[in-house]
Parts: sequence; structure tokens; C-alpha cells
Amino acid sequence: MASKIDDIIENFELLDEWDDRYRYLIELGRELEPLDEAAHNEANKVRGCASQVWLETSVQNQDSAPVLSFRGDSDAHIVRGLVYLILALYSGRPAGEIVTTDAQDLFQRLGLDAHLTPQRSNGVRAMVERIKSDAREAMATA
Repeated sequence: MASKIDDIIENFELLDEWDDRYRYLIELGRELEPLDEAAHNEANKVRGCASQVWLETSVQNQDSAPVLSFRGDSDAHIVRGLVYLILALYSGRPAGEIVTTDAQDLFQRLGLDAHLTPQRSNGVRAMVERIKSDAREAMATA
């Protein structure tokens, strides 16, 4: 997964204008694997997001450590791009890494922290906290 994040960072750095970066973010959101309609449910809904966001979590044990994979969706184009970024950062990683990985570093590096509305920033924090909570729960039950 790290190479996917590295590619995204590299592509962001090539784009000088924020309009181009937003367009790229929307493009990333279009690449999200579609969620089944049944996954758009209350259990998967992320609380604290202004837009509707759903995260589906699956846990597999590899070498006695839980590894989490995520799928997500949103009803807003830019938020779908943010979901894509967050999943690229966290999905497919061991629970222990997920808990210690700070998404804020990525958002600062991409310059997104300064260009997201407070509402969207709160939504990003809610998504990250949900992912870390799922990781902590997977570690507790492993």
C-alpha cells in the first residue's frame, strides 16, 4: 500500500493549482471499489461526517497479527476522494501499524489540511478514528 500512497503524493506534487488538486482528488474517488448497496447501512456509517460516509471493515489474521482491509463510499465527490486517500493509507495493514499511523502527516504533506473546510476536516478525523477504533478492537480480540 505504501507505493500507492507514494504515487498519490508524487502526483499531488506535480499539480501546482488547487483546482487541479481537487480534480485529482475527485478522480481518485471515482477509483473506489463500489460498495454493495447492503453495505450502505447504519453499522458502516461514519458518525461525525457532514456528508454520508460508509466504511466496511474486514479483519484477517496473518502471522497471528490482525490485518485490516477497508472499503468505503460517500455521497459527495470530494469526500469519496478523501475516503480513497485514507483507505490507501490504512487498508491492508496490520492493526498495530494502523493505530500508530498519523493521517494528519499525509494531509499536511499534501497541503490538504490548509484547504479543507473545518467540516471536512472533522469528517476526516471521524473516519480515521473509526479505522483506528476497528484496529484496536481487532487487536483486543486477536
